Amino acid sequence: MAYNNDNAQAFRSDYRAAIHRSYNPWLHAAFVLVYGLLCMGWLFSSLQAVAPWQWLVVPVTLVFFSWGEYQVHKRLGHSKTRFGKLFYKRHTGDHHSFFVETLMPYETARDWRVILFPAWLIVLYSLPLFAVWWLLSQFDGNLAALFAGSMLLGYMSYEVVHACEHLPAEHALARLPWIRQMRRLHALHHRRELMQTHNFGIVHPLMDWLYGTLHWEPEAIHEQNRQQHRIRIELSAEQVLDYAAAPSHWPQWHPSSLRVQGREGALLAGECFEEDIHAGGRAGHLSWDVLDYQPACRWQARARGCHGLHLLLTYECVETEGGCEFVRTLEYGFDGLLMRLANALFMRRRIERESQASMQALHDVLART
Repeated sequence: MAYNNDNAQAFRSDYRAAIHRSYNPWLHAAFVLVYGLLCMGWLFSSLQAVAPWQWLVVPVTLVFFSWGEYQVHKRLGHSKTRFGKLFYKRHTGDHHSFFVETLMPYETARDWRVILFPAWLIVLYSLPLFAVWWLLSQFDGNLAALFAGSMLLGYMSYEVVHACEHLPAEHALARLPWIRQMRRLHALHHRRELMQTHNFGIVHPLMDWLYGTLHWEPEAIHEQNRQQHRIRIELSAEQVLDYAAAPSHWPQWHPSSLRVQGREGALLAGECFEEDIHAGGRAGHLSWDVLDYQPACRWQARARGCHGLHLLLTYECVETEGGCEFVRTLEYGFDGLLMRLANALFMRRRIERESQASMQALHDVLART
């Protein structure tokens, strides 16, 4: 039997009931954050006249930490070993039962208990680091402090990014481009058939790429970018949708549409057409397939385009007194990381403005008919 949301919700109820009533998630998170920052601050405060080449210790150490994180996650978190049985139970047994691909966000602050490492672990982790720092400082105090501080920075980065990967999708941090990318990779890791073989990196996917365990699938289109606009038009729903569902008319009212190749008039389900566009500041070409046409009610089509663009466009009309309400819903996404980043930084806002402008233009064009 497949493990699904219902199983996860049942596990969540049992897990929450077993959390000690004195557990304070805010104190848990604050202790890890404050202890880590104080240790890092103390180590870095000892730096003196750091040579440019010595700063290379920071990225090298973070890569080393990433390698260690990958190995521990894969070999102890997802494989039963005598040495790592406690970590295996907490990670595969608890964390992966609490969160599944389709149920990733936490619901209450007390759920941090299953996301964050135990508070005492950062203390245990820091003790050998301070021993290494003391040994290295006998030779070079700057290298010792940079190494130990960067190892603590790696630990803190793991805790923060992992927590962000379980934020609700609407949270501002969850929408940041890098966090969004890692949230998707981590959600795929929580798919039952992938969790033992792919996407072990939490902060970045470097080690998964190097070891060939990186697995990527784009989000469902509605999870990526969804824009909906509506306008009231003093014509019947049948008239409005008949006009809007004719792609040959689009260049007359949509600022992104440059040229359409296809049959005149409203297109029916199963028909295809081509379109040249300039949207979000970029030129492109779309190949469209009409999915549905219900006169006076609904029209829908999907398209594939340049740069891994895929989109779903839906027009709906609702009769109102003296006219109708026209609703345009655009859902789109990109397969590639660079285009998703470009979209998050500037394209999405431009597309939003163009979509808003198209509604008023449609109203004005129809008002003149």
